[in-house]
Amino acid sequence: MFHFEEELKKLPARPGVYIMHDADDAIIYVGKAISLRNRVRSYFRESTNKSPKIEKMVTKIARFEYIVTDSELEALVLENNLIKEHSPKYNTMLKDDKTYPYIKVTLGEEYPRVLFSRQMKKDRSKYFGPFKSAFAVKDTIELINKLYKLRTCNRSLPRDAGLERPCLNHHIGQCSAPCQGTVSRGEYRKAVEGAMDFLNGNFAPVLADLQQKMEAASERMDFEEAIRYRDLYNSVTQVAQKQKITDSDGEDKDVIALARDEDDAVVQVFFVRDGKLIGREHFIMTGASDCSKAQILLDFVKQFYAGTPFVPKELMLQEEIEDIPVLEQWLTARRGSRVYIRVPRKGAKEKLVELAATNAALVLSKDRERIKREEGRTIGAVKEICALLSLPSADRMEAFDISNISGFENVGSMVVYEKGKPKRSDYRKFKIKTVAGPDDYACMREVLIRRFTHGMEEEKELSKKQMDREFGSFTRFPDLLLMDGGKGQVNIALEVLEELHLSIPVCGMVKDDNHRTRGLYYRNEEIEIDTRSEGFKLITRIQDEAHRFAIEYHRSLRSKDQVRSVLDGIPGVGPARRKALMRHFKSIEEIRKADVQELARVPEIPAHIAEEIYSFFHRDVLE
Repeated sequence: MFHFEEELKKLPARPGVYIMHDADDAIIYVGKAISLRNRVRSYFRESTNKSPKIEKMVTKIARFEYIVTDSELEALVLENNLIKEHSPKYNTMLKDDKTYPYIKVTLGEEYPRVLFSRQMKKDRSKYFGPFKSAFAVKDTIELINKLYKLRTCNRSLPRDAGLERPCLNHHIGQCSAPCQGTVSRGEYRKAVEGAMDFLNGNFAPVLADLQQKMEAASERMDFEEAIRYRDLYNSVTQVAQKQKITDSDGEDKDVIALARDEDDAVVQVFFVRDGKLIGREHFIMTGASDCSKAQILLDFVKQFYAGTPFVPKELMLQEEIEDIPVLEQWLTARRGSRVYIRVPRKGAKEKLVELAATNAALVLSKDRERIKREEGRTIGAVKEICALLSLPSADRMEAFDISNISGFENVGSMVVYEKGKPKRSDYRKFKIKTVAGPDDYACMREVLIRRFTHGMEEEKELSKKQMDREFGSFTRFPDLLLMDGGKGQVNIALEVLEELHLSIPVCGMVKDDNHRTRGLYYRNEEIEIDTRSEGFKLITRIQDEAHRFAIEYHRSLRSKDQVRSVLDGIPGVGPARRKALMRHFKSIEEIRKADVQELARVPEIPAHIAEEIYSFFHRDVLE
């Protein structure tokens, strides 16, 4: 039993992080404090003004724990790590379900390359971005390599210099071929520096150089070369024209503002590099209800800059936030040079922040309808199904299907939907072990027994934390079990669950004579469902997905089995030679067409084995 009064008395007056747990021991809130004693006690004092969200959170606290740190800065870093690790329910969270592309210049290499990257590693590379469009990043990298003739290969230079012939890029004039020693390290580095200037928005030298080369080629009447320079000039011009906003101080900065309504918040960030706007992006903040704009901005800054590869010299914010000195100290350490957080009050900088806020409001307005439509297709559809079946919830639904052709390679599929969306990481395939013929009921029985027995065994062996992290697909049982069929399949599932002493609702997805979803079979009766409803559409998607997943698995096994049945019957052809043949010829038909000489060209196939293969496929003709 956790005694709050006693534990509150033990709190030290030191900086650190506090962690709130609910009755199920789940972490529901993580915070940092200059003084743990003062901060944690404030949650349990009636005289303290608390937002409705925090009031509700306090009623859920069953116990708390804390970690003491040496400084507020250490507490800030630890708080970020714990929030990212546990995603507490009552913290305002940056919805980080997508990664943004960056351009990476590999300065740690002797001959650097310009690469596409979605993550930052602790190397000596320089990162530019983030950018919203992966296609735009790839186009920009392609343009840079054409302009500066940088290498795109992964050879280790100078170690591998001269070992291989230059690639096609060198022959078409798009690589200076450092692998052949045709360019000095100094000249190549100069080209790399030019590429980084370009990425920083300094286009004038490139445009002037291309203009000069285009005119010189025209004077020589080398019109093909002139056209090439003209196309490059136009490409650079298009990139340069995207830089709509400039700033006379030429510094790197991020401009951050937000818009919100009762439930949602959108943070808009303008990325200004070398005084030019190179891109912008918006971010959704969840759990933002009852939070002030300042609190949402504070949470965003901490979470976003804990993970982004690049920290600018200045952050320009819409509102004053707490902990600015500590945040500046933390960001300075991450950047390696002084970082400032400012709230502009007048002039061009204030207008830039207002512009970011206006864009955030537009995104919020534009996305609200899309979000509502998406929620209707997912969460709304789940609610419709729950209402139809009188279930309290169906956050996790699992659907099963069996696939075979006349009993050949019986397989089963398990697909998982959480909150109306497919969770593909939890999909599972089953190769039937105990059923020889085309008996779908017996196959389904084996699949269900294996699925739930596996989950129950893991549940006994592992702690909750380990289960959630390592074996979430099996230890997490569904709120609703969906069977591809009617009464027969449902009864099989109910028998298995009864044998295993599990209580899970089971529903059949019934199809008509044309193999289209007709309704649901639940508790010994068929339930009609409006075919125009989102719930019906979700059921259809789940049923089709289970069928598709089973068919694909069956097809892959059937294909592998056919390869084995043909090639493994040839004397001297084992797994290694079979793979070599398929790698070289791509298909059984191509192997069949090949003569002895063609077969012997495969390095792993000696001449006498080539003759065996040829004889095997042409036995009837030879006889």
